[in-house]
Amino acid sequence: MIRAVIFDFNGVLVDDEHLHFELFREVLAPEGIDLTEGRYHEKYLGFDDRGCFEAVLTDFHKSADLATVEMLLAQKAARYTDRASHELVIFPGAVDCLASLAERWPVAICSGALRQEIAFALRLMERGEQIAAIVAAEDTERCKPDPEGYLLALDALRSTVGEDLEAAHCLVVEDSLAGIEAAKTAGMWVVAVSNTYGEAELRASGADAVIGSLNELNPEWVSGFFIPEISP
Repeated sequence: MIRAVIFDFNGVLVDDEHLHFELFREVLAPEGIDLTEGRYHEKYLGFDDRGCFEAVLTDFHKSADLATVEMLLAQKAARYTDRASHELVIFPGAVDCLASLAERWPVAICSGALRQEIAFALRLMERGEQIAAIVAAEDTERCKPDPEGYLLALDALRSTVGEDLEAAHCLVVEDSLAGIEAAKTAGMWVVAVSNTYGEAELRASGADAVIGSLNELNPEWVSGFFIPEISP
């Protein structure tokens, strides 16, 4: 039985992966790193900003000390705000999907994005008041595929749903392979949206179902998928 829904953010609700790649590439260039789009999608998609910078610096044999990572984080965050104001794209169906599911279940967001980025998008979507909890990059020590973020979201939702809320009562909406792994490791159900990867890759990573667009996801779809009730 589903009692709560948790959305990933980048690649699910908003289409800004191109923007993140361009900004990673831009701020890493002065460090002598040429980050290609292929390498980014193959190795670093699904990381939060801190995890991505640490992994890239390490892979390119550069210092990943705290001061360097903090500097890069600040540079990217400042440039994101400037560009997202006129480049951020909201995926088709995202606004209505959030609204319809929030009318039926408490909805949370669990993302490697910064809180300010999530809040900015929710203001554009006019859906901030319908979100019961947000777990952002600042709230976690380990990024996806580690399940920490989803377990924190579970704890946050318990204050709304009840202390008896279990991981198997949660449906996660993801687009990345790392995100699917994180949610499944946390013990949750996952419906994947094929915005970033193909259906075969998403299912191979453990997605319980794959949809082509958030236009397909509504309370009726969820109720139909989970009848009869089984455990993941």
